[in-house]
Amino acid sequence: MSEKNKTIGTEPIRDARTLGAPRMILLGMQHLFAMFGATVLVPLITGLDVSTTLLMAGLGTLLFHFITKGKVPAFLGSSFAYLGGYAVVAPLVNGKPNTEMLPYACGGVLVSGVVYILLAALFKAFGIKRVMRFFPPVVTGSMIIAIGLTLAPSAIDNCQTDWLLAAIAIVLIIVCNIWGKGMVKIVPIMIGIVGSYIVAVCLGRVDFSAVAQRDIVALPIHASAIAKFDASAIITILPIALATVMEHIGDISAISATTGENYIADPGLHRTLVGDGLATSLSALFGGPANTTYGENTGVLVLTKIYDPRVIRIAAIFAIGLSFFPSVSAVIETVPAAIVGGVSIILYGMISAIGIRNFVENKVDLTKSRNVIITAAMLGSAIGFKYSAAQGISFDVLGTTITFSGLAIAAIVGILLNAVLPGKDFVFEGAAADELENDVKSKPAGKPAKKSAKKQKKSK
Repeated sequence: MSEKNKTIGTEPIRDARTLGAPRMILLGMQHLFAMFGATVLVPLITGLDVSTTLLMAGLGTLLFHFITKGKVPAFLGSSFAYLGGYAVVAPLVNGKPNTEMLPYACGGVLVSGVVYILLAALFKAFGIKRVMRFFPPVVTGSMIIAIGLTLAPSAIDNCQTDWLLAAIAIVLIIVCNIWGKGMVKIVPIMIGIVGSYIVAVCLGRVDFSAVAQRDIVALPIHASAIAKFDASAIITILPIALATVMEHIGDISAISATTGENYIADPGLHRTLVGDGLATSLSALFGGPANTTYGENTGVLVLTKIYDPRVIRIAAIFAIGLSFFPSVSAVIETVPAAIVGGVSIILYGMISAIGIRNFVENKVDLTKSRNVIITAAMLGSAIGFKYSAAQGISFDVLGTTITFSGLAIAAIVGILLNAVLPGKDFVFEGAAADELENDVKSKPAGKPAKKSAKKQKKSK
């Protein structure tokens, strides 16, 4: 069935150009709204510049798409995994940004981006098939479920600021996605945000005071924020990359499961890692936060079924444009937290649903004790540490404290258990075309691939 003949919002569309430029722009704006709240929250917490963050999110996303041959519909926004590192290296001073130490924290983040590249080289050298045998669907599926579940509490916290607005946003999204027709069905997030925002304005629950205080136009890069390097800061932040690499694999698996394309094989996990790492290093160089693939935008992919990476690149261009207009960013920031929370409940829930679908499509047998144990241990670790007082495991390295998040711990637990427990029943399909042809009977993580490589190429 051609793209033009597909029913909008009900069947996957991989070439959004068939929808026309105006619709593509609207879809891009929807992805922008989806990532905006979380992306600007990181600089608000750490003291980094919001405009710089938006610029680097946009540039990082475009760089990622260039390196991954424009195949992966992923948006790169601010990473929360590095918040602990910033807190140690550049803690706020009387509630204000530590302008003296923030550049050194950025220097540590820049070096951590290089870790991605080194790991990508190892993956390329040893072969994706050998590496990914440690990441079968029981591990990646559990990781995807854990990502959604551990993000959910932040959505609830936002909703609690105003449950009425949150409920309106949720209802609008559900109604538009289930009963909507045409464009209404594929932009439910936009309609949910705009509709509930209008209600918020009418009820007097939007504060516009900060808008007038912003400059209309300003450069998003500041010389004083350029990264600086310090051995202690690097040692503190560098190990975080090992944890975020695990999360990266989970995110790419989630996007693969959503679109039905095996991005771990093509363009390859080594490319997605390099793209993520270089985007992180580029952002940190100019005083921005670490970048990471965003689950919020994966949720949008699930709802809209528009899988064209061009739409994501449009969102990236919008982010770059906004970075030069602080006043416009300030208007977007007036969207009440409750509305962001209502939207996030749907998007984060969608991520966990993708993990469940990953189990189903790859026929993960949960009657087998090894699969149950791996799943239970991963979910228990991720959620348990999320709600624990420490929210992870901390240890000292050369006098500095390093903390592994619940997600990182869950990934490590899953990988180790899968490696040592007997009864493996899954073979990963390699990245190279000849490997795919030799292993056509096996299924890639996150995708029920039933076609050989040759057939896949012909279908494209």
